[in-house]
Parts: sequence; structure tokens; C-alpha cells
Amino acid sequence: MAALFRYSKSSTVSSLSSTSLFRRCFSSAVAAELSSPTTTTLPFNLDHNLPRKDPKDRNVQWVFLGCPGVGKGTYASRLCNLLGIPHIATGDLVREELASSSSPLSRQLSEIVNQGKLVSDEIIINLLSKRLEAGEAKGESGFILDGFPRTIRQAEILEEVIDIDLVVNLKLREDVLLEKCLGRRICGQCGKNFNLASINVKGVNGNPGMSMPPLLPPTHCMSKLITRADDTETVVKERLQVYNEKSQPVEEYYRSRGKLLEFNLPGGIPESWPKLLKVLNLDDFEEKLSAAA
Repeated sequence: MAALFRYSKSSTVSSLSSTSLFRRCFSSAVAAELSSPTTTTLPFNLDHNLPRKDPKDRNVQWVFLGCPGVGKGTYASRLCNLLGIPHIATGDLVREELASSSSPLSRQLSEIVNQGKLVSDEIIINLLSKRLEAGEAKGESGFILDGFPRTIRQAEILEEVIDIDLVVNLKLREDVLLEKCLGRRICGQCGKNFNLASINVKGVNGNPGMSMPPLLPPTHCMSKLITRADDTETVVKERLQVYNEKSQPVEEYYRSRGKLLEFNLPGGIPESWPKLLKVLNLDDFEEKLSAAA
């Protein structure tokens, strides 16, 4: 497995040397494939000789994998705040596009999301390339990708143009995942995520018991909570099935390259967060930041 490093704030200020190439390649792919929907290979060449920054001279470039509802966004966001890097969640990019206009793309996305289906590579690539371009203009350094790549094809594109240091695969038993997804709520005003599910599952068939307290909103958000259109039992089960069929091979792709770190969530945030920091060699780093605050 790729080596893990301890990072300090002073080492996080650097540019994403490959972001421009990433954006150009993705934009080319989108343009070509939208004009030729039957294309099955990417119609562009990648420059393998472009310089890439040594991991010691830049911030982390990580990917978070895991089933829908496992908590990728929660843990990725916490790590991004700790390391001072952007959290890029393709699910958020899709929702922002859905809320931005009544364009044909927005209507197409609405239909796909409400049916619990995977958004096409072309759409995700287009949204992600725009996000990276905006980040590059602001001088962002490093990132954690959440929700991308979802397919081996996407992983291969990413591998060609950006050095991914580590892929964290969060795992959680399926019955708990279902409860978590059905309990998710979003504040319609501030956009923050919460969860009303109070999970207390007994251990069965060799699976340990698990408790997860609800992640309740503050009082001023309680009356503004909304449920995502795709967080119904039928749609959640469909999403989990689609993930198992189409996205899990990505785990093997990164495992074969020595970049996959599998982490079984032992419980809620209070129990899981310190253990995740420990396996990432970041527990001392958080303590130093807390002491300096």
C-alpha cells in the first residue's frame, strides 16, 4: 500500500500541477462522446511526460469509496477541514446542478437521481472538470474526491492524469446502511446534512452489534429539514444493488495497485473518527493542531 505521510499546514500550499491536464482531457472526452454517443474508448491522447509533483511537495490527493449512505461525505469533510484541502463530492456537484436551473441537463439529472440510477460518465466528468477548473483558479492544493471514480473506466482516466496517493474504502453492514439512508435529512436553508436515525442493531450471524446515535440539527434547522427525493426504501435498495454490481470492481482496481485502505466503521462518529485518524497516521497531527489552537 502506498506510504502514508504526516502533513503540516506549511506543506499544504502548492498548486495542483496536473489539474489543467485533467480538465483538458475530461473536457475533450465529454465533447467527443456527446457528439458520438456510441464511442466506447476515449478519443484523446494523454501526455505521460508531464511533470507531477512529488507527494512530499504537495498536499494529499485521496479518494473516498463506499456504498451510498456509508458516510463518505461526513468523514471526507472532516479530514478536509483537518488538512486544509477541498472536499469534492460529485453528489454535491449533481445536486448543485439540479438546483441551478431548469436546463435540459437539470431535468435529465432529476429523472436519473429520482430513479436511483448512476449518472453517466459524461455528465459526471463535465461537472467535475468545471469544479477542478474553478478550484485551480482559486489556488486550491490537494483534494479528497468523494463519489468519483465510480467505474473502472473513470478510475483509468484519473490514473492517467493525476497521482492518487490513497483510496479509503469505508465499509458498513447493509442493514445499517439502509437505516442510515432513510434517516438522512438536509436543512433547506443552510444545506447541512443531518440524520434522524437512532441505530441500535444486535449482532447476528457473526456480525457484531452496532450503535449509532442520531446526528440531530440545531433548533433553528429543525423546522427546515427536507428528505432527499432518492432516500426512499425502494430507491436506496436499488442504489445499493447498482453499487454492488457496477462500482465495487473499482475497489479491486485500486487494491491491485496497492492504494486501497479498507476501513470497517465500528459505529458512529465518536467511535469511528479517532480510529480512522489512527489508521491514516493523523491522530498526532490532530492533537498538535488542537494544542496550537
